[in-house]
Amino acid sequence: MKIIKESLVGTLESSDIQIMILPNEDFGIEIQLKSNVEKQFGKQIRKVIIETLQKLGVENVKVIATDRGALDCTIRARLQCAVYRACGIEGNYDWEALE
Repeated sequence: MKIIKESLVGTLESSDIQIMILPNEDFGIEIQLKSNVEKQFGKQIRKVIIETLQKLGVENVKVIATDRGALDCTIRARLQCAVYRACGIEGNYDWEALE
């Protein structure tokens, strides 16, 4: 998938994650993470983000994530939604793409 525009999903509520996606042409995957549990779970959060992007076929993207203790399933769902929006896909989402 090709990121064509900026996208923002999620909230800053407890147990959620806010994700902003921007095009990052020819620079691969860049992740900026801010999390109140980064010391304990930062590596896992980044791993989930990278794996999700790879499964969706996204190669050049900048991800700005502000985490408030979201579970892996929430991170995947928010990221998938952000990618679909950033790619300009409307409706008929393939929500099972990550299974």
